[in-house]
Amino acid sequence: MTLGMPTIGKNSESIEYLHWEGNPPKDEFFWLTAINKATLVLNHRIGLISAQNAKKWARALQEVEEEASVSGFHRPKTVLHFEPKLVAKCGWEITAMHAGRSSQDMHCTYQKAILRDEVLNIAEAIGEVLNNLLELCKQNTDTYLPAYTNGVAAQPETLAHIWLAHFSGFLRDLESLETWFEKHNYCPMGATVLGGTSWPLDRKGMSSYLGFKAPVYNTYDATQIAATDAPLELSLALVSPMLHVVQFIQDVMTQYAQPRPWILVGSTYASSAMPQKRNPGSLIDVRRDANTVLGNLTNIIFRAHSLPPGMYDAKDSMLNASTVREACFVLTSFAAVLKMLQINKKRALEELDLDWTATQELADTLMRKYSIPFRIGHHIASQMTTFGRSNELRPSNFPYEKVCEIYQQTLEKMEMKEHPTEFPLTEEEFRSVLNPISIVNRRNVLGACQPGEVSLMLKKADADLAEHKLWKTEQSRGIKDALERCQRDFNALMES
Repeated sequence: MTLGMPTIGKNSESIEYLHWEGNPPKDEFFWLTAINKATLVLNHRIGLISAQNAKKWARALQEVEEEASVSGFHRPKTVLHFEPKLVAKCGWEITAMHAGRSSQDMHCTYQKAILRDEVLNIAEAIGEVLNNLLELCKQNTDTYLPAYTNGVAAQPETLAHIWLAHFSGFLRDLESLETWFEKHNYCPMGATVLGGTSWPLDRKGMSSYLGFKAPVYNTYDATQIAATDAPLELSLALVSPMLHVVQFIQDVMTQYAQPRPWILVGSTYASSAMPQKRNPGSLIDVRRDANTVLGNLTNIIFRAHSLPPGMYDAKDSMLNASTVREACFVLTSFAAVLKMLQINKKRALEELDLDWTATQELADTLMRKYSIPFRIGHHIASQMTTFGRSNELRPSNFPYEKVCEIYQQTLEKMEMKEHPTEFPLTEEEFRSVLNPISIVNRRNVLGACQPGEVSLMLKKADADLAEHKLWKTEQSRGIKDALERCQRDFNALMES
Protein backbone atom coordinates (compact mmCIF):
# COMPACT_ATOMS: atom_id res chain seq x y z
CA MET A 1 0.00 0.00 0.00
CA THR A 2 1.15 3.51 -0.76
CA LEU A 3 0.28 6.16 1.81
CA GLY A 4 -0.60 9.69 0.96
CA MET A 5 -2.29 9.04 -2.40
CA PRO A 6 -4.47 12.02 -3.39
CA THR A 7 -8.18 11.49 -2.86
CA ILE A 8 -9.41 15.10 -2.92
CA GLY A 9 -11.62 15.73 -5.94
CA LYS A 10 -12.67 12.09 -6.34
CA ASN A 11 -16.34 11.53 -5.71
CA SER A 12 -17.94 8.31 -4.52
CA GLU A 13 -19.00 7.32 -8.04
CA SER A 14 -15.83 7.98 -9.98
CA ILE A 15 -15.86 5.32 -12.69
CA GLU A 16 -13.17 2.87 -11.63
CA TYR A 17 -12.54 -0.50 -13.18
CA LEU A 18 -11.18 -2.51 -10.32
CA HIS A 19 -8.87 -5.45 -10.72
CA TRP A 20 -8.40 -8.16 -8.16
CA GLU A 21 -7.31 -11.72 -7.67
CA GLY A 22 -9.54 -14.32 -6.08
CA ASN A 23 -12.94 -13.25 -4.78
CA PRO A 24 -14.36 -9.79 -5.59
CA PRO A 25 -13.84 -7.16 -2.87
CA LYS A 26 -16.38 -6.49 -0.13
CA ASP A 27 -16.87 -2.97 -1.43
CA GLU A 28 -19.88 -0.69 -1.85
CA PHE A 29 -21.18 -2.82 -4.73
CA PHE A 30 -20.93 -5.97 -2.61
CA TRP A 31 -23.02 -4.46 0.17
CA LEU A 32 -25.57 -2.85 -2.18
CA THR A 33 -26.04 -6.31 -3.68
CA ALA A 34 -26.46 -7.88 -0.23
CA ILE A 35 -28.97 -5.15 0.74
CA ASN A 36 -30.99 -5.83 -2.43
CA LYS A 37 -30.95 -9.57 -1.82
CA ALA A 38 -32.21 -9.12 1.73
CA THR A 39 -34.84 -6.64 0.52
CA LEU A 40 -36.25 -9.07 -2.04
CA VAL A 41 -36.39 -11.98 0.39
CA LEU A 42 -37.96 -10.01 3.25
CA ASN A 43 -40.38 -7.92 1.20
CA HIS A 44 -41.61 -11.04 -0.56
CA ARG A 45 -41.97 -12.79 2.79
CA ILE A 46 -44.25 -10.06 4.20
CA GLY A 47 -46.23 -9.65 0.98
CA LEU A 48 -44.81 -6.38 -0.34
CA ILE A 49 -43.49 -8.08 -3.51
CA SER A 50 -45.31 -10.83 -5.40
CA ALA A 51 -43.71 -14.24 -5.80
CA GLN A 52 -43.52 -13.79 -9.58
CA ASN A 53 -41.80 -10.41 -9.39
CA ALA A 54 -39.51 -11.47 -6.54
CA LYS A 55 -38.25 -14.43 -8.55
CA LYS A 56 -37.77 -12.40 -11.76
CA TRP A 57 -36.07 -9.53 -10.00
CA ALA A 58 -33.83 -11.88 -8.03
CA ARG A 59 -32.55 -13.40 -11.27
CA ALA A 60 -31.90 -9.92 -12.67
CA LEU A 61 -29.95 -9.02 -9.53
CA GLN A 62 -27.98 -12.24 -9.82
CA GLU A 63 -27.00 -11.38 -13.40
CA VAL A 64 -25.86 -7.89 -12.40
CA GLU A 65 -23.78 -9.38 -9.59
CA GLU A 66 -22.19 -11.99 -11.86
CA GLU A 67 -21.27 -9.41 -14.50
CA ALA A 68 -19.62 -7.14 -11.93
CA SER A 69 -17.79 -10.05 -10.32
CA VAL A 70 -15.37 -10.25 -13.26
CA SER A 71 -12.11 -8.44 -12.57
CA GLY A 72 -11.98 -5.16 -14.48
CA PHE A 73 -15.75 -4.67 -14.66
CA HIS A 74 -17.35 -1.49 -13.31
CA ARG A 75 -18.87 -2.01 -9.86
CA PRO A 76 -21.31 0.82 -9.03
CA LYS A 77 -20.79 2.47 -5.65
CA THR A 78 -24.13 4.30 -5.36
CA VAL A 79 -27.80 3.39 -5.53
CA LEU A 80 -28.38 5.77 -8.44
CA HIS A 81 -25.78 3.96 -10.55
CA PHE A 82 -26.70 0.46 -9.36
CA GLU A 83 -30.44 0.69 -10.07
CA PRO A 84 -30.10 1.39 -13.86
CA LYS A 85 -28.33 -1.94 -14.25
CA LEU A 86 -31.37 -3.67 -12.75
CA VAL A 87 -33.76 -1.64 -14.90
CA ALA A 88 -31.82 -2.67 -17.99
CA LYS A 89 -32.47 -6.31 -17.09
CA CYS A 90 -36.23 -6.25 -16.52
CA GLY A 91 -37.70 -2.78 -16.87
CA TRP A 92 -38.86 0.00 -14.59
CA GLU A 93 -41.11 -2.32 -12.61
CA ILE A 94 -38.09 -3.50 -10.63
CA THR A 95 -37.80 -0.06 -9.01
CA ALA A 96 -40.77 -1.09 -6.84
CA MET A 97 -38.26 -2.93 -4.67
CA HIS A 98 -36.88 0.49 -3.71
CA ALA A 99 -40.14 1.44 -1.97
CA GLY A 100 -39.47 2.49 1.60
CA ARG A 101 -35.74 2.79 0.99
CA SER A 102 -33.43 5.71 0.30
CA SER A 103 -29.88 6.14 -0.84
CA GLN A 104 -29.33 7.56 2.65
CA ASP A 105 -30.12 4.42 4.62
CA MET A 106 -28.53 2.16 1.99
CA HIS A 107 -25.32 4.17 1.81
CA CYS A 108 -25.13 4.57 5.59
CA THR A 109 -25.50 0.81 5.86
CA TYR A 110 -22.64 -0.02 3.51
CA GLN A 111 -20.50 2.73 5.03
CA LYS A 112 -20.89 1.09 8.43
CA ALA A 113 -20.45 -2.42 7.05
CA ILE A 114 -17.20 -1.47 5.30
CA LEU A 115 -15.82 0.21 8.42
CA ARG A 116 -16.91 -2.81 10.46
CA ASP A 117 -14.91 -5.12 8.19
CA GLU A 118 -11.90 -2.82 8.36
CA VAL A 119 -12.07 -2.77 12.16
CA LEU A 120 -11.93 -6.56 12.19
CA ASN A 121 -8.88 -6.38 9.90
CA ILE A 122 -7.24 -3.91 12.28
CA ALA A 123 -8.12 -6.14 15.23
CA GLU A 124 -6.28 -8.97 13.48
CA ALA A 125 -3.27 -6.70 12.81
CA ILE A 126 -3.11 -5.57 16.44
CA GLY A 127 -3.46 -9.21 17.45
CA GLU A 128 -0.34 -9.95 15.39
CA VAL A 129 1.47 -7.04 17.05
CA LEU A 130 0.50 -8.39 20.47
CA ASN A 131 1.54 -11.93 19.55
CA ASN A 132 4.98 -10.87 18.28
CA LEU A 133 5.52 -8.50 21.20
CA LEU A 134 4.60 -11.21 23.69
CA GLU A 135 7.07 -13.62 22.11
CA LEU A 136 9.82 -11.01 22.50
CA CYS A 137 8.84 -10.55 26.15
CA LYS A 138 9.07 -14.29 26.81
CA GLN A 139 12.53 -14.37 25.25
CA ASN A 140 13.80 -11.43 27.30
CA THR A 141 12.79 -11.98 30.92
CA ASP A 142 16.52 -12.03 31.75
CA THR A 143 17.53 -9.10 29.54
CA TYR A 144 18.61 -6.31 31.91
CA LEU A 145 18.94 -2.78 30.55
CA PRO A 146 18.45 0.85 31.54
CA ALA A 147 14.99 2.37 31.35
CA TYR A 148 14.77 6.05 30.48
CA THR A 149 12.89 9.04 31.85
CA ASN A 150 13.20 12.46 30.20
CA GLY A 151 15.46 10.81 27.65
CA VAL A 152 18.05 9.90 30.31
CA ALA A 153 18.96 6.47 31.70
CA ALA A 154 17.06 6.21 34.99
CA GLN A 155 16.72 2.71 36.53
CA PRO A 156 17.59 -0.91 35.83
CA GLU A 157 14.74 -2.83 34.21
CA THR A 158 14.09 -5.98 32.27
CA LEU A 159 13.15 -5.76 28.62
CA ALA A 160 10.26 -8.13 29.23
CA HIS A 161 8.75 -5.81 31.84
CA ILE A 162 9.12 -2.73 29.62
CA TRP A 163 7.66 -4.39 26.54
CA LEU A 164 4.83 -5.91 28.57
CA ALA A 165 3.87 -2.31 29.30
CA HIS A 166 3.75 -1.66 25.55
CA PHE A 167 1.70 -4.87 25.24
CA SER A 168 -0.80 -3.42 27.71
CA GLY A 169 -1.09 -0.25 25.65
CA PHE A 170 -1.82 -2.12 22.43
CA LEU A 171 -4.25 -4.36 24.30
CA ARG A 172 -6.20 -1.27 25.38
CA ASP A 173 -6.20 -0.15 21.74
CA LEU A 174 -7.74 -3.47 20.78
CA GLU A 175 -10.35 -3.13 23.52
CA SER A 176 -11.23 0.35 22.22
CA LEU A 177 -11.82 -1.07 18.75
CA GLU A 178 -13.97 -3.83 20.19
CA THR A 179 -15.96 -1.19 22.07
CA TRP A 180 -16.41 0.73 18.81
CA PHE A 181 -17.61 -2.46 17.11
CA GLU A 182 -20.13 -3.28 19.82
CA LYS A 183 -21.34 0.33 19.89
CA HIS A 184 -21.74 0.81 16.13
CA ASN A 185 -22.73 -2.65 14.90
CA TYR A 186 -26.31 -1.43 14.41
CA CYS A 187 -28.06 -1.27 11.04
CA PRO A 188 -29.54 1.89 9.43
CA MET A 189 -31.55 -0.04 6.80
CA GLY A 190 -35.26 0.68 6.68
CA ALA A 191 -34.84 4.10 8.29
CA THR A 192 -35.25 5.67 4.84
CA VAL A 193 -34.06 9.24 5.49
CA LEU A 194 -35.56 10.96 8.50
CA GLY A 195 -38.85 9.84 10.02
CA GLY A 196 -39.15 6.35 8.53
CA THR A 197 -41.65 5.17 5.92
CA SER A 198 -45.28 4.10 5.60
CA TRP A 199 -44.14 0.76 4.17
CA PRO A 200 -44.06 -1.92 6.93
CA LEU A 201 -40.46 -2.89 6.33
CA ASP A 202 -38.83 -5.61 8.42
CA ARG A 203 -35.93 -3.60 9.82
CA LYS A 204 -34.94 -6.35 12.26
CA GLY A 205 -34.81 -8.88 9.45
CA MET A 206 -32.61 -6.59 7.33
CA SER A 207 -30.26 -6.08 10.25
CA SER A 208 -30.02 -9.82 10.87
CA TYR A 209 -29.34 -10.71 7.21
CA LEU A 210 -26.54 -8.13 7.02
CA GLY A 211 -24.82 -9.33 10.19
CA PHE A 212 -25.70 -6.40 12.46
CA LYS A 213 -26.70 -6.71 16.09
CA ALA A 214 -29.99 -4.81 15.62
CA PRO A 215 -31.39 -1.79 13.77
CA VAL A 216 -30.42 1.72 14.85
CA TYR A 217 -33.62 2.37 16.78
CA ASN A 218 -34.30 6.05 16.01
CA THR A 219 -34.64 6.47 12.24
CA TYR A 220 -33.35 10.06 12.29
CA ASP A 221 -30.34 8.93 14.33
CA ALA A 222 -29.70 6.09 11.87
CA THR A 223 -28.79 8.30 8.91
CA GLN A 224 -28.21 11.75 10.37
CA ILE A 225 -26.30 11.32 13.65
CA ALA A 226 -25.00 7.75 14.18
CA ALA A 227 -23.77 7.52 10.60
CA THR A 228 -21.37 10.40 11.22
CA ASP A 229 -20.47 9.30 14.74
CA ALA A 230 -19.19 5.94 13.49
CA PRO A 231 -16.25 7.24 11.39
CA LEU A 232 -15.55 10.05 13.84
CA GLU A 233 -15.26 7.76 16.83
CA LEU A 234 -13.22 5.26 14.84
CA SER A 235 -10.74 7.98 13.88
CA LEU A 236 -10.31 8.80 17.57
CA ALA A 237 -9.88 5.12 18.46
CA LEU A 238 -7.10 4.81 15.88
CA VAL A 239 -5.05 7.72 17.25
CA SER A 240 -3.81 5.69 20.22
CA PRO A 241 -2.37 2.66 18.35
CA MET A 242 -0.56 4.97 15.92
CA LEU A 243 0.96 6.86 18.85
CA HIS A 244 1.90 3.60 20.55
CA VAL A 245 3.72 2.48 17.40
CA VAL A 246 5.68 5.73 17.30
CA GLN A 247 6.47 5.61 21.04
CA PHE A 248 7.83 2.09 20.77
CA ILE A 249 9.97 2.94 17.76
CA GLN A 250 11.34 6.07 19.43
CA ASP A 251 12.22 4.05 22.53
CA VAL A 252 14.24 1.67 20.38
CA MET A 253 15.81 4.57 18.46
CA THR A 254 16.98 6.16 21.73
CA GLN A 255 19.50 3.39 22.23
CA TYR A 256 20.04 2.63 18.50
CA ALA A 257 22.06 5.84 18.28
CA GLN A 258 24.67 4.19 20.54
CA PRO A 259 27.92 3.13 18.85
CA ARG A 260 27.06 -0.40 20.04
CA PRO A 261 23.26 -0.63 20.35
CA TRP A 262 21.80 -3.60 22.21
CA ILE A 263 18.64 -3.73 20.11
CA LEU A 264 19.38 -4.18 16.41
CA VAL A 265 17.03 -4.28 13.43
CA GLY A 266 17.40 -7.15 11.00
CA SER A 267 16.55 -4.96 8.02
CA THR A 268 18.75 -1.89 7.48
CA TYR A 269 20.21 0.03 4.57
CA ALA A 270 23.70 1.47 4.12
CA SER A 271 24.55 5.12 3.73
CA SER A 272 25.52 6.21 0.21
CA ALA A 273 28.43 8.22 1.61
CA MET A 274 29.36 6.76 5.02
CA PRO A 275 30.25 3.07 4.77
CA GLN A 276 29.97 2.41 8.51
CA LYS A 277 26.30 3.42 8.76
CA ARG A 278 23.46 0.92 9.05
CA ASN A 279 20.26 2.93 8.93
CA PRO A 280 17.15 1.35 10.51
CA GLY A 281 15.00 2.01 7.46
CA SER A 282 12.21 -0.38 8.41
CA LEU A 283 11.67 1.42 11.72
CA ILE A 284 11.80 4.83 10.05
CA ASP A 285 9.31 3.79 7.36
CA VAL A 286 6.77 2.54 9.89
CA ARG A 287 7.20 5.67 12.03
CA ARG A 288 6.68 7.89 8.97
CA ASP A 289 3.58 5.98 7.91
CA ALA A 290 2.10 6.02 11.43
CA ASN A 291 2.52 9.78 11.62
CA THR A 292 1.02 10.13 8.13
CA VAL A 293 -2.05 8.22 9.29
CA LEU A 294 -2.29 10.43 12.38
CA GLY A 295 -2.49 13.43 10.08
CA ASN A 296 -5.09 11.74 7.86
CA LEU A 297 -7.26 10.83 10.85
CA THR A 298 -7.79 14.52 11.53
CA ASN A 299 -9.32 14.80 8.04
CA ILE A 300 -12.30 12.77 9.22
CA ILE A 301 -12.82 15.15 12.11
CA PHE A 302 -12.53 18.28 9.98
CA ARG A 303 -14.84 16.87 7.31
CA ALA A 304 -17.53 16.70 10.02
CA HIS A 305 -16.78 20.18 11.31
CA SER A 306 -19.41 22.92 11.03
CA LEU A 307 -22.02 20.80 9.24
CA PRO A 308 -25.73 20.24 9.84
CA PRO A 309 -26.73 16.63 10.63
CA GLY A 310 -26.63 14.04 7.89
CA MET A 311 -24.30 15.65 5.34
CA TYR A 312 -22.18 13.06 3.61
CA ASP A 313 -18.84 14.88 3.96
CA ALA A 314 -17.72 12.84 6.98
CA LYS A 315 -19.48 9.64 5.89
CA ASP A 316 -17.59 9.19 2.59
CA SER A 317 -16.81 5.48 2.50
CA MET A 318 -13.87 5.82 0.12
CA LEU A 319 -12.04 8.42 2.17
CA ASN A 320 -12.78 6.80 5.52
CA ALA A 321 -11.98 3.25 4.46
CA SER A 322 -8.75 4.40 2.82
CA THR A 323 -7.54 6.01 6.05
CA VAL A 324 -8.52 3.00 8.14
CA ARG A 325 -6.78 0.63 5.71
CA GLU A 326 -3.63 2.71 5.97
CA ALA A 327 -3.77 2.36 9.76
CA CYS A 328 -4.08 -1.38 9.31
CA PHE A 329 -1.07 -1.37 6.96
CA VAL A 330 1.00 0.46 9.60
CA LEU A 331 0.12 -2.11 12.25
CA THR A 332 0.82 -5.03 9.93
CA SER A 333 4.21 -3.51 9.01
CA PHE A 334 4.99 -2.87 12.67
CA ALA A 335 4.19 -6.49 13.54
CA ALA A 336 6.67 -7.57 10.85
CA VAL A 337 9.35 -5.20 12.20
CA LEU A 338 8.97 -6.68 15.68
CA LYS A 339 10.06 -10.04 14.28
CA MET A 340 13.22 -8.41 12.91
CA LEU A 341 14.46 -7.10 16.28
CA GLN A 342 17.64 -8.71 17.58
CA ILE A 343 18.53 -8.39 21.26
CA ASN A 344 22.10 -8.49 22.62
CA LYS A 345 21.58 -9.35 26.31
CA LYS A 346 25.24 -9.09 27.25
CA ARG A 347 25.56 -5.65 25.68
CA ALA A 348 22.38 -4.43 27.44
CA LEU A 349 23.72 -5.49 30.84
CA GLU A 350 27.06 -3.86 30.07
CA GLU A 351 25.23 -0.57 29.43
CA LEU A 352 23.95 -0.56 33.00
CA ASP A 353 27.50 -0.44 34.30
CA LEU A 354 28.32 2.60 32.17
CA ASP A 355 25.95 4.87 34.09
CA TRP A 356 24.58 5.28 37.60
CA THR A 357 21.04 3.92 37.27
CA ALA A 358 21.51 1.83 40.46
CA THR A 359 22.06 4.70 42.87
CA GLN A 360 18.44 5.11 43.98
CA GLU A 361 18.65 1.60 45.40
CA LEU A 362 21.46 2.77 47.71
CA ALA A 363 19.21 5.49 49.16
CA ASP A 364 16.31 3.01 49.44
CA THR A 365 18.45 0.41 51.21
CA LEU A 366 19.90 2.90 53.70
CA MET A 367 16.38 3.97 54.63
CA ARG A 368 14.76 0.52 54.58
CA LYS A 369 17.42 -1.32 56.60
CA TYR A 370 19.08 1.43 58.66
CA SER A 371 16.42 4.19 58.95
CA ILE A 372 18.63 6.78 57.23
CA PRO A 373 16.16 9.44 55.94
CA PHE A 374 15.65 9.07 52.20
CA ARG A 375 16.81 12.58 51.35
CA ILE A 376 20.07 11.97 53.26
CA GLY A 377 20.60 8.67 51.45
CA HIS A 378 19.70 10.40 48.17
CA HIS A 379 22.41 13.01 48.85
CA ILE A 380 24.99 10.29 49.60
CA ALA A 381 24.14 8.46 46.35
CA SER A 382 24.22 11.70 44.36
CA GLN A 383 27.66 12.62 45.76
CA MET A 384 28.90 9.14 44.89
CA THR A 385 27.64 9.57 41.31
CA THR A 386 29.27 12.98 40.94
CA PHE A 387 32.62 11.62 42.16
CA GLY A 388 32.34 8.56 39.95
CA ARG A 389 31.62 10.52 36.79
CA SER A 390 34.39 13.04 37.56
CA ASN A 391 36.92 10.24 37.97
CA GLU A 392 35.72 7.96 35.13
CA LEU A 393 34.58 5.28 37.55
CA ARG A 394 31.74 2.84 37.03
CA PRO A 395 29.39 1.34 39.62
CA SER A 396 31.22 -1.99 39.42
CA ASN A 397 34.63 -0.50 40.33
CA PHE A 398 33.64 2.37 42.61
CA PRO A 399 35.99 2.29 45.66
CA TYR A 400 34.25 1.05 48.78
CA GLU A 401 36.45 3.32 50.90
CA LYS A 402 35.20 6.37 49.02
CA VAL A 403 31.50 5.66 49.68
CA CYS A 404 32.35 5.20 53.37
CA GLU A 405 34.03 8.60 53.33
CA ILE A 406 31.07 10.27 51.53
CA TYR A 407 28.68 8.71 54.05
CA GLN A 408 30.64 10.04 57.05
CA GLN A 409 31.03 13.52 55.53
CA THR A 410 27.33 13.74 54.72
CA LEU A 411 26.14 12.69 58.18
CA GLU A 412 28.55 15.13 59.77
CA LYS A 413 27.41 17.97 57.50
CA MET A 414 23.74 17.18 58.13
CA GLU A 415 24.36 16.77 61.87
CA MET A 416 22.76 13.31 61.89
CA LYS A 417 24.30 12.31 65.24
CA GLU A 418 21.63 9.72 66.07
CA HIS A 419 22.75 7.49 63.17
CA PRO A 420 25.87 5.30 62.98
CA THR A 421 28.91 7.26 61.91
CA GLU A 422 30.32 4.22 60.11
CA PHE A 423 28.87 3.29 56.72
CA PRO A 424 26.46 0.46 57.68
CA LEU A 425 26.84 -1.66 54.52
CA THR A 426 29.63 -4.18 54.15
CA GLU A 427 31.51 -4.08 50.87
CA GLU A 428 29.65 -7.21 49.74
CA GLU A 429 26.30 -5.59 50.55
CA PHE A 430 27.38 -2.40 48.80
CA ARG A 431 28.30 -4.29 45.63
CA SER A 432 24.97 -6.13 45.73
CA VAL A 433 23.07 -2.85 46.09
CA LEU A 434 24.71 -1.56 42.90
CA ASN A 435 24.18 -4.81 40.99
CA PRO A 436 21.33 -4.20 38.50
CA ILE A 437 20.23 -7.85 38.52
CA SER A 438 19.97 -7.83 42.31
CA ILE A 439 18.04 -4.56 42.15
CA VAL A 440 15.48 -6.01 39.75
CA ASN A 441 15.10 -9.14 41.87
CA ARG A 442 14.55 -7.09 45.04
CA ARG A 443 11.62 -5.12 43.64
CA ASN A 444 8.70 -5.93 45.88
CA VAL A 445 5.50 -4.25 44.71
CA LEU A 446 2.58 -5.42 42.63
CA GLY A 447 3.30 -5.11 38.92
CA ALA A 448 7.01 -4.31 39.27
CA CYS A 449 9.84 -5.91 37.32
CA GLN A 450 10.77 -8.72 39.74
CA PRO A 451 10.70 -12.19 38.08
CA GLY A 452 7.63 -13.43 39.94
CA GLU A 453 5.48 -10.49 38.83
CA VAL A 454 6.73 -10.66 35.25
CA SER A 455 5.87 -14.35 35.15
CA LEU A 456 2.31 -13.57 36.26
CA MET A 457 2.07 -10.80 33.66
CA LEU A 458 3.14 -13.18 30.89
CA LYS A 459 0.46 -15.68 31.90
CA LYS A 460 -2.18 -12.95 31.95
CA ALA A 461 -1.01 -11.66 28.57
CA ASP A 462 -1.40 -15.14 27.07
CA ALA A 463 -4.95 -15.37 28.42
CA ASP A 464 -5.86 -11.84 27.27
CA LEU A 465 -4.53 -12.49 23.77
CA ALA A 466 -6.48 -15.73 23.45
CA GLU A 467 -9.67 -14.02 24.61
CA HIS A 468 -9.38 -11.22 22.07
CA LYS A 469 -8.54 -13.59 19.23
CA LEU A 470 -11.71 -15.50 20.07
CA TRP A 471 -13.72 -12.26 20.01
CA LYS A 472 -12.45 -11.40 16.54
CA THR A 473 -13.15 -14.91 15.26
CA GLU A 474 -16.70 -14.85 16.63
CA GLN A 475 -17.51 -11.46 15.09
CA SER A 476 -16.14 -12.45 11.69
CA ARG A 477 -18.03 -15.74 11.81
CA GLY A 478 -21.25 -13.94 12.81
CA ILE A 479 -21.13 -11.67 9.75
CA LYS A 480 -20.17 -14.54 7.45
CA ASP A 481 -22.97 -16.76 8.76
CA ALA A 482 -25.55 -13.97 8.36
CA LEU A 483 -24.56 -13.29 4.74
CA GLU A 484 -24.56 -16.99 3.92
CA ARG A 485 -28.07 -17.34 5.40
CA CYS A 486 -29.21 -14.38 3.30
CA GLN A 487 -27.67 -15.97 0.20
CA ARG A 488 -29.35 -19.32 0.87
CA ASP A 489 -32.76 -17.69 1.23
CA PHE A 490 -32.11 -15.60 -1.88
CA ASN A 491 -31.18 -18.72 -3.85
CA ALA A 492 -34.34 -20.43 -2.63
CA LEU A 493 -36.36 -17.43 -3.84
CA MET A 494 -34.82 -17.63 -7.32
CA GLU A 495 -35.44 -21.35 -7.52
CA SER A 496 -39.01 -21.28 -6.17
